Amino acid sequence: MSVEPPKTYVVTGAASGIGAATTAYLREAGHLVITVDLAEADVVADLSTGAGRAAAVAGVQDLTRVVHGVVPCAGVAGLTGVDPQLVVSVNYFGSVALVRGLRAELAAAGGASVVLLASNSITAQPGWRTEVTTACLRDDETAARAEAASVDAVMVYPATKAALAYWVRRECVKAEWVGAGIRLNAVAPGLIATPMTDQLRADPQLGVFADAYPSALGRPGLPEEVAATIGFLLSDASSLVVGSVLFVDGGTDALLHPLKPEGMQVNPIALGVLNSMAGVATKLSALRRKR
Repeated sequence: MSVEPPKTYVVTGAASGIGAATTAYLREAGHLVITVDLAEADVVADLSTGAGRAAAVAGVQDLTRVVHGVVPCAGVAGLTGVDPQLVVSVNYFGSVALVRGLRAELAAAGGASVVLLASNSITAQPGWRTEVTTACLRDDETAARAEAASVDAVMVYPATKAALAYWVRRECVKAEWVGAGIRLNAVAPGLIATPMTDQLRADPQLGVFADAYPSALGRPGLPEEVAATIGFLLSDASSLVVGSVLFVDGGTDALLHPLKPEGMQVNPIALGVLNSMAGVATKLSALRRKR
């Protein structure tokens, strides 16, 4: 296996969990990792607000003009008592804003990769708030927060993760992304042994569900296992992988849905994505003719 030359990556939520494991994985491989978090990071910023997102982008730009990959791991769990509007603002809008804000730096790399953090709760958890997902995909944070405010955070978390998965599928083929040499993909972890999982087990209402879903491996995943998958998707070895949502859940989704992931089928949310594809195809054809 060939060793890649050192590259520059940006990881949010790098202080703990999958973000910390991804940072360690990349640094051990000899890469430079710029971390973004609420504290103890290279760039300290709050991704729940527009001002915080702008500060995060500017902070990264102050440190580098070329970014080979972005991994937005920062997220808020849908636990009892958690503000569902915060879940929307951090999980979806915080992630997408950072990726969009660093698009020029990604394009400057001459071949870059973005890996977003979805979740197998999209398919494993029934009844999540699809209206939140739809508003997210319209880039309407006000509407998404309003929809989220009417339900518990537990029903909002999968909705934000579904929005990230659909965003990857919708955006990955566009000229401003793959046409600029930027690959977009996502991973969908299952139950992973992280501080967030510990919080779930301690939840007075939801803790009983922490270990309710089956795993073909019979155990929770490790953050390092997800980090290794993310590392692959960032690397040149995955150069043909574009627009994939890769389940990293020990077989949970396959056990629950042997034929297909039920939360990812074509539905009114996805139809909105598909309706835009004719325009995307036209733009890509025009781009290829110019080359």
